[in-house]
Amino acid sequence: MFRLALAVFLLAAPTLAHATDAGWALLRQGGHVVLLRHAFTSGTADPANFDIAKCNTQRNLSERGKQQARKIGALFGARSAPIERVLSSRYCRCLDTARIAFEADPEPFEALDPPGADEAENAGQMAKIVDEVRSYSGSDNLVMVTHLENIKALTGVSPREGEAVIVGVEGDGLRALGRVTF
Repeated sequence: MFRLALAVFLLAAPTLAHATDAGWALLRQGGHVVLLRHAFTSGTADPANFDIAKCNTQRNLSERGKQQARKIGALFGARSAPIERVLSSRYCRCLDTARIAFEADPEPFEALDPPGADEAENAGQMAKIVDEVRSYSGSDNLVMVTHLENIKALTGVSPREGEAVIVGVEGDGLRALGRVTF
């Protein structure tokens, strides 16, 4: 079993490195939109007393997540990937990822919050994100800090915590152009 796991890792590692290199190349060019999943958190679900306005009632960044967010920001700088604007889910783990990584206050964007149970509302929420991506015309990059569920719904990609997916518009939706792992 260990050998099988090791073989899978060794086969996947070059692919991840290539995906990351290609992603950085896109980001150095500027003019792209990045869907960034928030950094590592403590726990797996928000508590029952969740309140969007109170961080102490939410699942938050772990110490490892705070370190990861600092690394994300440092790598954007070291790799000369210019950032024009940062939008974020209103959840504290996303806002904190953005603040720590990019040392700026992100613009809260409700559409980046996790989807709810109502399918019609979710479709409208995803359409708002696609519209924001479609309307972006800056020369630097737009970073949108969000959650796994949104990135997966929009691109089919399931990023790890702290992973970036560079996206472009395709038809009525988005497609992944590249990925960067941290």
